[in-house]
Amino acid sequence: MNASRRSADKMRLDRRAAVARFLRRRSNELVITGLGSPSFDVAAAGDSPLNFYLWGAMGAAAMAGLGLALAQPKRRVLVITGDGEMLMALGSLATIGCEKPDNLSIVVLDNERYGETGMQPSHSGRGTDLAAVAQAAGFPKTYTIWTENEIDDLAKQVFTSRGLVFATIKVSADPGPVCLPPRDGAYLRSRFREALLGPDAHT
Repeated sequence: MNASRRSADKMRLDRRAAVARFLRRRSNELVITGLGSPSFDVAAAGDSPLNFYLWGAMGAAAMAGLGLALAQPKRRVLVITGDGEMLMALGSLATIGCEKPDNLSIVVLDNERYGETGMQPSHSGRGTDLAAVAQAAGFPKTYTIWTENEIDDLAKQVFTSRGLVFATIKVSADPGPVCLPPRDGAYLRSRFREALLGPDAHT
């Protein structure tokens, strides 16, 4: 990492602390995570049966969130993913922007890196503004977060009011320690379904 990159990262938020701070306001929201570090960050903040971790489904987080939001319109749905995963699914923003579910929020932890494939620079570090893309796709509320106070404001917006939200949180490229949540897909599906629909969900 060169000196300019190290200097830029010092201005960014610690990803693990940022996620923990953001989720302090969470109650019973449904959370879908993108693969890799976002899953580790959410698990470190507190595993929950209402967390659905996507393993290997790169590019699927936003659309999974849309499907869940449409199926459960009375529940708030939160997608927490990374910039690489979101870049792989830019078309999903257009679909979501057209549907405009008012119970869906997408939060991108943007370290400007493809963390799962070797920390290569991603397009968000080369001029692609994900919040601007979401705004152009029809998201009525978009934010780029740089400070802890802005995290608190975003959490208040996401957890206490309705509305389709897209936010990018600029985080350091330094990864946190790995905190593995459950990885068995069938188990995750079953516990999420039961937590959402009750113990009779399997019958």
